[in-house]
Amino acid sequence: MKIEFTKMHGIGNDYIYVNCMEKELADPAGIAIAMSARRFSVGADGLVMICASDHADAKMRMFNADGSEGKMCGNAIRCVGKYLYDNRIVTKKEITIETLSGDKTLLLDTEGAPGEDTVRQVSVAMGQASFAPADIPAKNDKPLIDVPLLVEGNEYHVTALSVGNPHQVIFMEEIDSLPLEKIGPAFENHTMYPERINTEFVQVTGKTALKMRVWERGSGETFACGTGACATVAAAVKLGLVPAGEDIEVTLIGGVLTIRCDENFQLQMTGPAAKVYDGIYEG
Repeated sequence: MKIEFTKMHGIGNDYIYVNCMEKELADPAGIAIAMSARRFSVGADGLVMICASDHADAKMRMFNADGSEGKMCGNAIRCVGKYLYDNRIVTKKEITIETLSGDKTLLLDTEGAPGEDTVRQVSVAMGQASFAPADIPAKNDKPLIDVPLLVEGNEYHVTALSVGNPHQVIFMEEIDSLPLEKIGPAFENHTMYPERINTEFVQVTGKTALKMRVWERGSGETFACGTGACATVAAAVKLGLVPAGEDIEVTLIGGVLTIRCDENFQLQMTGPAAKVYDGIYEG
């Protein structure tokens, strides 16, 4: 089995991209597991299929490194926009991508001469954050907003929400020394969240600046998470830690994303997308 692919990343959140506009992969979950294994294969946080859509410019299906299918990935969708434009599958700079969490509108910022230009960064309308427990889902009658949660005998104050996929955000004084490899699985698999959850550990570093580390369900700690950055800013706005309607710089291990969250918790994300290389996988 030979699979042509492109390795791309959004500030270090790396995925394997496969053009499936004509035919989707037969076993994307199994292929994601095989190709994502670092040191033994291509190595990535997961696999993204770029597929045809019956109403949008394209459809994105993404699979985590453990084979589980995710609803949405903010860093991956920016790379999908770059892939479509740079390969001239689309030639316009405002496009729509179908995802399991709804259609997303992308604005492509390019560089280079007309006709030869490539995408430098992408802004994505990420939709509205929801704090309703049923949308996460979470086993709680009331929204989880700055509430105590017991994890392996320690109490953390969490704010849980959905931005198309589930997140819980924890604000802390310092995050660099956290042993995420040790504690991350306990957050991901907490009984509060029947479908598991992504967890952001966040430090406020300025009036409009946050620093974040993320434990992604199905992938472990990653260099960046676009939906996680959106969830973090929405939670920070909810708690009054940053202002609504302003650009908030979120610093992750892999780089910086700019997130804007309005008073209705509508979210806009802007960040880079980068191609690493093309390859052929022989499984």
